[in-house]
Amino acid sequence: MLVCSKCGGEYPERFRLRCDCGGTLMVMRETPGSLSDALTEYLDMRRYLGLLPLSSGYPEPVPSITPVSELDVEGTTAIFKLEYLQPSGSFKDRGTWVTVAKLVEEGITEVVLDSSGNAALSLAVFARRAGITAHLFVPAHASPGKLSLLGRLGAVLHFVEGDRMAVHERAVEFAERSGLTYVSHWLNPYFIEGTKTVAFEAYEQSGVPDYVLAPTGSGTLFLGLWKGFSELRSMGEIDRLPKLIAVQASGYESLCGRSSLRSYLAEGIAISEPPRLEEMRRALAETKGSCVSVGDPEIGRALKWLWERGFMVEPTSATVLAALWKLMESDGIERGSKLLLPLTGSGLKTVEGI
Repeated sequence: MLVCSKCGGEYPERFRLRCDCGGTLMVMRETPGSLSDALTEYLDMRRYLGLLPLSSGYPEPVPSITPVSELDVEGTTAIFKLEYLQPSGSFKDRGTWVTVAKLVEEGITEVVLDSSGNAALSLAVFARRAGITAHLFVPAHASPGKLSLLGRLGAVLHFVEGDRMAVHERAVEFAERSGLTYVSHWLNPYFIEGTKTVAFEAYEQSGVPDYVLAPTGSGTLFLGLWKGFSELRSMGEIDRLPKLIAVQASGYESLCGRSSLRSYLAEGIAISEPPRLEEMRRALAETKGSCVSVGDPEIGRALKWLWERGFMVEPTSATVLAALWKLMESDGIERGSKLLLPLTGSGLKTVEGI
């Protein structure tokens, strides 16, 4: 069922973004007795079908089980999860895949989405294969590489001058005016069902980490990791939750104190007013986590380090390494700790800007 995070209201598992009270929704189901009880024999994301709210209509392509790469970073074990190797080049394929499967189940054939680039690319890929028309609202200043790819994928593009919140507002207005289904990944409970599988995979590959650092704007990955590890605890697979570290972009913080200087590089998390803010605060409190803000000089240094070691990621992905270094400087991370750092998006789509 869908449960409201604000009033506790319950709804059947249909495509819905908000409660009648205005609160955001999460999928809540009884977990199996163990992780092994829910696993399938597939070697892609369908491995976790027993833990997803789907009954049919699994679209193609199917997101991958992404590899991890463990490196020593100044006395800590950094487990880099290579999400940028997904079909469209970002972790958002996980949430999009579950979302599109749900749309197919309900016979929805035309939708609206706003995005800084990666979510739009992901929906363009999966919607096209499923026969769904996607109206994509994107910032006019988005990465040229991403815009070029979108133009080749058959989506209907709407360019918006202004910041990320302006793009969001225009998309909502268009969906309401045209009577189309708005599939915002910020609000969509099924998107988080997809991103929670990062936690399942990371656990199977490397066990439970001490810390998880996630780029956090709208919170779709951050909350997915929280939900995934929480479900593993409910199944008795783990006895503790890792500490979640919300990594935010300078000037766009919602969980950290707001900085005066704005980040240009971390466009993927340049979201200052996320609708799931209270849920993110709850996740921080429950895991005894914290928030770290990073700016462009720190992101640039981390991006250079990652590219030199073969991780061809976009700047937003580098925020997690920048945050790790910042925490280590302030003794916010214990030496010898094991940390999960998802590398969220491919740099090959932004190579001109880099």
